[in-house]
Amino acid sequence: MLQRLLFLIRKELQALLNNKQGRLLLIMPVILQTALFPFAATLEVRNSSLALYDEDQSAQSHELVQRLSQAAAFTHIVVVQGMPALQQALEQQQALVAVHIPGDFAQTLLARQSPQVQVLVDGRRSNSGQIASGYINQIIMQYQEDLWGAPPGKLLVRQLYNPNLEFKWHILPSLVAIITTIGCLIVTALSVAREREEGTFDQLLVSPLTPLYIMVGKAIPGMLVAFMQGSFIALAARVLYGVPFTGSLPMLGLGLLAYGLALSGVGLFISSLCANQQQAFLGVFCFMVPAVIVSGYVSPIENMPLPFQALAWINPLTYFILILKGIFLKGFGFAACWPFLWPLLLFALCNLAAALYLFRRHIA
Repeated sequence: MLQRLLFLIRKELQALLNNKQGRLLLIMPVILQTALFPFAATLEVRNSSLALYDEDQSAQSHELVQRLSQAAAFTHIVVVQGMPALQQALEQQQALVAVHIPGDFAQTLLARQSPQVQVLVDGRRSNSGQIASGYINQIIMQYQEDLWGAPPGKLLVRQLYNPNLEFKWHILPSLVAIITTIGCLIVTALSVAREREEGTFDQLLVSPLTPLYIMVGKAIPGMLVAFMQGSFIALAARVLYGVPFTGSLPMLGLGLLAYGLALSGVGLFISSLCANQQQAFLGVFCFMVPAVIVSGYVSPIENMPLPFQALAWINPLTYFILILKGIFLKGFGFAACWPFLWPLLLFALCNLAAALYLFRRHIA
């Protein structure tokens, strides 16, 4: 029986690799997303435009203008005269944010009082605007500190695990999970549906393999795809992008296999419900998009409404992202990963059982 199972696994891998389109589907998304995501999917604000209205025209206000113009976030400064021109710069999207330095800026600053600098943010790009306004606030606070000296109760902030707040250190561990999800789901979700379309499903049923062995033979290729894709991205993150890897390499492999098993259960469940590959592909899309959104990759889970927080904690991607960030940045070993690893194994058990039930039901 084991030899027959190996033949089924080899058949699935040949179906993927012997087809040029199948090979491209497995390889090209990994390469393209590894090359593009660290630069495109970022919350950092750089090379933006800033509109400035200096009503004071003093030496102190000129110093602040110079500091703002030297910030990496603002490579283009639009100097205007008057508040109407400042608002027009925002309305015409000539600037992401606008700064109004009041006429009493120098007088207030020399009196050792905090001046009321007005910052206008383009609400159509609210997220980037809020980040840029935070940069402006830091520049103004630093200017006041350089002018007056550090206050006696200054708050010292130290960033743990990511001292320089490198956004790639956040993106790339999560990217291992996201690309792995795409590849594994497509391979497993299309497997049974492809058998039905090609007319080989009935031949598979009359083979000596039991439904359980057939499900195992369909799941293992998806796990292998997840393991290989995840390993490639993890290697690229460490070698090409310099993301530190402080955890256990065997733990990374175990996490990839556990997550691949959980995803194979989801993919086979989708495949058992669908009659053709088009339906299976739509099923993968319907699962993939909500899974990424509620996983904590886009926004913190704590910020979501309670029903969506509940969805996040029954989402395998949530746990795998936590495992990956822990292994890359926090030095997680088995003991630290176990609270996030056992839910993946539980999801795998439940999803594979549900897929097996539907598979047997279709046979009957």
